[in-house]
Amino acid sequence: MTQFRKRLLLVSVASLFTCGAAPGAWAQPFEPLAPGPAIATRDEAPPADRLETLYDQLAEPGREDWQRVEKEIQRIWSQSGSASMDLLLERGNAALQARDYDTALDYFSALTDHAPDFAEGWNARATTFFLLEEYGLSISDVEHVLVLNPRHFGALQGLAIMLEEVGEPDLALRALRRAHALNPNQPEVAAAIERLERMKGAAEL
Repeated sequence: MTQFRKRLLLVSVASLFTCGAAPGAWAQPFEPLAPGPAIATRDEAPPADRLETLYDQLAEPGREDWQRVEKEIQRIWSQSGSASMDLLLERGNAALQARDYDTALDYFSALTDHAPDFAEGWNARATTFFLLEEYGLSISDVEHVLVLNPRHFGALQGLAIMLEEVGEPDLALRALRRAHALNPNQPEVAAAIERLERMKGAAEL
């Protein structure tokens, strides 16, 4: 990565920390989501209302069923509201699992073109760019994810990994702290925060 591209990348990242972006496993960022079944029960809250309740539950430190809550949040995130868009996500994910990254990018790019307000389309493409080590392109897509869904803890974790890779541990730590505030029960994330805090402390000595 050239110094010019790195500066542009960091300006973009800095905007995420100042434009209102709110505060999985550490080694598997962004985890692309398969479309979940539509919520159809008459007595169940609409997805937006349901998400608020789930976010509150997920943010409880020490919650024993946090993984169930996390999966339910991800299930709702994966619902585009369009069968054709869900199909693009499904086919893109299948290509991604098969490591056919070019095909995955084709599907995910079609998804972001046709459903630009669907955060998981950008998240899935960010995942693909990350696996290709195209960090600038991935971070650009993460920016879209966090504008559309500021509480996307998976995207924040992936952002942190890339920031550390490009030599910005302080920004990585800020992203991780935001992810941890949203989803505080992931031991891998807590360990990564502790490691970066130790590095920061040692650098300041």
